[in-house]
Amino acid sequence: MVAFSQTPWSRYRVRSISLPARSHPSTIRVEQQLAKLRSLDSSSFSSIEAICSSLSGLVELYRCINEVLNLPLPQQALAVLRGEIWVQELVDNSVRFLDICDNTRDAILVIKESIRELQSAIRRSKYEDSGVENSIASYICSRKRIKHESLKKSITSVRQTDYTAGASPPLQIENEVTAAVIRVLREASSVTSSIFNSLLSFLAVPMNRRPKPSRWALVSRLLQKGAITRDNHTERINELVNLDMAIDRLQLESLNRDGEAKEKIQSIVRERLQGLDWSIERIERGTEGLFRELIHTRVCLLNILSQ
Repeated sequence: MVAFSQTPWSRYRVRSISLPARSHPSTIRVEQQLAKLRSLDSSSFSSIEAICSSLSGLVELYRCINEVLNLPLPQQALAVLRGEIWVQELVDNSVRFLDICDNTRDAILVIKESIRELQSAIRRSKYEDSGVENSIASYICSRKRIKHESLKKSITSVRQTDYTAGASPPLQIENEVTAAVIRVLREASSVTSSIFNSLLSFLAVPMNRRPKPSRWALVSRLLQKGAITRDNHTERINELVNLDMAIDRLQLESLNRDGEAKEKIQSIVRERLQGLDWSIERIERGTEGLFRELIHTRVCLLNILSQ
């Protein structure tokens, strides 16, 4: 099981991160977006709704940051510090975040394709047909593969970002504008790392399932998960886990001869697949929007430092 560190969003906080607001309204919006993202309850990030909201906020944050980076004062402030460890840290993070976002998009695409394959198989045939069994096996393999391939690199990158942040020296910059710009960008990096941490944790939820489980193995797992007595959605559970419980139940019912029970659980699986498909698309749109803004941020930083 992948272990994730809890990223404290206050890691970069230094007394005040206020940017001088007199130059442009974008400076105020950056602070407002940071405040909104810091106020989010990280304990609720196991749900897709919370993750989508945080991604949306992150996109808006970087949109505002990119506007600020196009202003003369912030550009001059960063240009003065080219070569300093604080600025190099921001440049390194811009690469890491792009890599994390790109790998996450690849993982989401694999999940979406396997979900739709399973949806199609359930629509086409009854459970006793091998098509559904094969699609379930393919879905399980896809989830395990992205955890060990696409997501593993991203998890390492998030940890590296956290380690760098913890080892970074405190700011010792006298110029008010320069110090404020660096503080805000570092705070944005902290928030970004935390949100990526939550997203990766959601996508990398473990699947401890054998290829052809026995009846009693299935019953044991369902009892442990609390799903054996419930057919409706379980509140406050990772939506991927929610689907896993329904698939476990479907495999259990396949060992019975009760056609009505099989049809009932198939209906539940179809419903959860449809909901998850829609939700994964929302996450996909969020990561795509974030990727575009992160590219813009990196280009802005490189242009400023090359002047």
